[in-house]
Amino acid sequence: MKLAYIVPSLALWANGACAYKRLSPQQAANDIKGQDLNNSLQKLYNIALDNNNSRAFGLPGYKASIDFVHKRLSHGDQFDISVQPFTHLFSQTRKIALTGPKGEKVDVVSLQYNHATPLPGGVTAPLVLIPIDDERGSGCFEDQWKGIDVKGKIALIKRGKCHFINKLKLAKDNGASAAIVFNDNPAQTAGSGSLGAENIGKLAPVGVITYDRGNAWADRLKSGETLETNLIIDVITEKRETWQIIADTKEGDPNNIVMLGAHLDSVQEGPGINDNGSGVAALLSIAESIKQKSFKNKLRFAFWGAEESGMIGSNYYVSNLSKEEASNIRFYYNYDMIASLQPYYIIYSDSEAHKTGAQYLYEYLTEHGYPAEYTPFGSSSDYIGFLELGIPSSGIFTGAGPPQDVCYHTACDDIKNINEEAFLVNAKAAAYAAASLALSVEEVPKHEISSTNPSSKRGMTRNMARWANVARGAEKVHSCGSERKVFM
Repeated sequence: MKLAYIVPSLALWANGACAYKRLSPQQAANDIKGQDLNNSLQKLYNIALDNNNSRAFGLPGYKASIDFVHKRLSHGDQFDISVQPFTHLFSQTRKIALTGPKGEKVDVVSLQYNHATPLPGGVTAPLVLIPIDDERGSGCFEDQWKGIDVKGKIALIKRGKCHFINKLKLAKDNGASAAIVFNDNPAQTAGSGSLGAENIGKLAPVGVITYDRGNAWADRLKSGETLETNLIIDVITEKRETWQIIADTKEGDPNNIVMLGAHLDSVQEGPGINDNGSGVAALLSIAESIKQKSFKNKLRFAFWGAEESGMIGSNYYVSNLSKEEASNIRFYYNYDMIASLQPYYIIYSDSEAHKTGAQYLYEYLTEHGYPAEYTPFGSSSDYIGFLELGIPSSGIFTGAGPPQDVCYHTACDDIKNINEEAFLVNAKAAAYAAASLALSVEEVPKHEISSTNPSSKRGMTRNMARWANVARGAEKVHSCGSERKVFM
C-alpha cells in the first residue's frame, strides 16, 4: 500500500520551481556523519534488546524496525513511501536439547527450517559415525552411506565441503531418525544457517555441536564403543505476514531510477548490527543527505524483509515489477555488512555494465586510501533478483565470518561489533556513488529485461524456487582472491 505523509515544505519556491541547491557527490559524502550512523545503529540495537535480542522476520523486533525506518523517512515531504506486505514461511526452534551418553547436557545449536523430533521425548538412539572424508566431505554422497546401518539411529556427521542440506537429505533417505553435525575446525562457531523452506519434510532433524565434542565422540565410536544420545527439537513452522519499505524521492526522473537497498531483518540468534544494521543506517543517512537537493534522476531506497530466510523480500519485489518498471531501474546498489571489524573493502562488479556504477565506490575508497577491490558477485544477498533481471548492480561488502566478523549470525553481532572507520568511509562512498548517478546515468547502458512480472502465482512460484536454488539459504558468500566463505 502507498503511504505518503506530507507536512508543509520549508523549501523556497520561485517562478514555479523549487530553489533547492544542486546535489554534489562530494557534499553528499561530507554530509555523512559518524554520530548519525551510530545513532541509527543504537536505535536498532535498542529495538533488539527490547525484543529478545533479535529483529528477525516474523518476530516483534522486525515490526519495530519497520516502524523506526518508516518514521525516519517520513520526516519532511521528500519521499513517497510504500510499505509492501508479503507472506513467507516462518520457522523457529522453540527448544533444542541434546543429552550425551553419560546423561550430560551438551551444547547444541539448531538451524532455520529445522525439522522437529517426536515430542515430548525426542529421539533416543545409538550414534552411528558416517565415515570422515576430508577430501570429498563427510556424508555428502550416496556411496558414503552404503553398508552403514543408520535406520532408526542418529547419524554423527562431520561438517564441511557440502551444504548441510546434502548431508541431512541423505540421512533421512537412509532411514536415520536424526543427525548430529559437528564443526570441522576448533575455531568454528555454528552461527546461523537456513535449510530452506523448500526442504521442509525432506531432511532429518539436526543439531550442530562443537568440533571438540564431535571429534571425541567420533574417536570413541571408531574404537568400538556404543554411544546413545537423546535429541529433542521442537519447531514451529507457519506462514506469517511481513513487510518491507520502498521510498522514492519526489525529485528526479521516474524513468531513470537509481536504487539503493539494504536488508532490515536480522537472524533470530542476534540483533544484527553489522548484518545488517550497518547497511540500513547508511541508507538512512544518505536519504537525509539528499533532502532539499536538486538532481536529475530519481533515487529509490529499499529496506528489504526476510533476507536472512533467502532474499525473500527483494525477490518478491522484483518478481512483481512490470517490464516497464524494471526497465526504469537503471542501477541497483546493495549494502549488506559494510562495517566488519577486520574489513575487506569489496566492490561488487563482474562486467563493464556493473562497473559504470561500481567505479564511484571504488574511486571514493581508493582516493581516501582504502584498499578497495572489484570482486564478482556471490550468490546470497539482495542483488540476486536484480542480476536475474539484467539490471546493472554493485555494492560494498566487508566480510562475513572469521576473521572479518567473528560475530556473524550470532548474539554478539551487537553495537560493539562495528569498525567505525570502515562504517563511516563506506557510508560516505555509498553517498558519493548515489549522488553521482543521481546526476547522470549516461554511462550506464540500457539493459534488456531478461524476465518480467510473472503472469500468475504459478509463474512467481517458479521464479522464487529458482532463486532459492541459486541462493540456497541465508548464507553470505564472497570471494577474495582464492578464498571463499560459505556457510556449510
